[in-house]
Amino acid sequence: MKIVLISTYELGHQPFGLASPAAWLRKRGHAVTCMDLSRELLNEEAIHEAVLIAFYVPMHTATRLALEFLEPIRRINPAAHLCAYGLYAPLSADILRTRGIKSLFGGEFEQSLVDLTEHLSGPSALPQIHPLDSNVSLSRLQFQVPDRTGLPPPRSYAHLVLPSGEHRVVGYTEASRGCKHLCRHCPVVPVYGGVFRIVDRDVVLADIRQQVATGVRHITFGDPDFFNGVGHAIPLVEALHREFPELTYDVTIKVEHLLKHAATLATLRGTGCLFITSAIESLDDAVLQKLEKHHTRTDFFKVVALCRRTGVTLQPTFIPFTPWTTFEQLLDLFEQLSRMELTESVAPIQLAIRLLIPAGSRLLELEEVRGIVDPFDAKALVYPWKNLNPAVDELCEELQGVIVDSEKRKLSRPATFIQMWKAVNEAADRTFEDRTVPLIAVRAAVPYLNEPWYC
Repeated sequence: MKIVLISTYELGHQPFGLASPAAWLRKRGHAVTCMDLSRELLNEEAIHEAVLIAFYVPMHTATRLALEFLEPIRRINPAAHLCAYGLYAPLSADILRTRGIKSLFGGEFEQSLVDLTEHLSGPSALPQIHPLDSNVSLSRLQFQVPDRTGLPPPRSYAHLVLPSGEHRVVGYTEASRGCKHLCRHCPVVPVYGGVFRIVDRDVVLADIRQQVATGVRHITFGDPDFFNGVGHAIPLVEALHREFPELTYDVTIKVEHLLKHAATLATLRGTGCLFITSAIESLDDAVLQKLEKHHTRTDFFKVVALCRRTGVTLQPTFIPFTPWTTFEQLLDLFEQLSRMELTESVAPIQLAIRLLIPAGSRLLELEEVRGIVDPFDAKALVYPWKNLNPAVDELCEELQGVIVDSEKRKLSRPATFIQMWKAVNEAADRTFEDRTVPLIAVRAAVPYLNEPWYC
């Protein structure tokens, strides 16, 4: 069977969400074409010939982009069976169905895609909708080594920028999926519900090995939390370092795990970990409690100090704009980041992100949230909300404009930070002490990926 797997956006790296199912499907004799539309044009010939066209929708941005491509793809091949899989497939089921999607798979989707192809190629293939049309599977799968054949090479994606000025080609893999935590705002939670699944160490190492052979010199582990299974993670990076002692990597770890497993940070550093991404979200304890992050403002300060002692760069991420955001909170956020000398470590977009409330969000468990959201917006794929102070929402838009302007002018992260900090002070009617920084891009003080990610 001819199958097309499509990714519209996956955080600026070669899509694992195409390579993994491609391995499963090709192993069963199917002809699979992978398309990453963030890096290449639509292959109309492959679309025209496909029996199954499946969109990978792991996040909000990817899903909205997929919706834009559905109509032109249906015009090219109206007979193809259209499928969506990934975190946002079940979360966006209603709108996806209205746009022509027949099958939806969340969770561990590889086996479900195989079952779908068998259904479509079998004697019972006449119905367009089959019993597996809406399926969230949390089964324990025997993962295959991802097949990256036909995808744009890793050098086409985000690069690692080092303080020395060196750029390194970055690869991507996953050592686990899902998450055992239940943060209210996280889209992983409605699908996995506190469950996480381990990818066999040999599979992960084989995937990294094939990427290194193409020139990759740094690996991003895309696990929602690398320390969900710390007993799996540490032996994995130790084995990786033994085989590739010059290879570096980065991971994502929750604040509470960094504190709980503080002794392991030296192992991460010693095996090549350059930086740790951690979703801080807010410095306001009341907001953190609403989000059920299970860490506090003080915990964040402790983690900053811990990472510095260990020699691993911390790259915090935030959701500064929520229904509860005040000017005082924003001023405090900028002040603390400046005080802790983290302006290089925070991508500017992280200071202008607005809280998303998608279908199925645990935030809707809160009566106060249900009381402030508007009806679900099927186009935006969220429950819209407004801050009680309209000036705060206006500031969010202004800061996003500052970021666009800074990118055009090629300003450094600290210079952009200053411009944003100034805008926050002006919006709050505060006097801003002039802080002079270089306006032209300067050599980075910390390692980072040169393509900031979006939700």
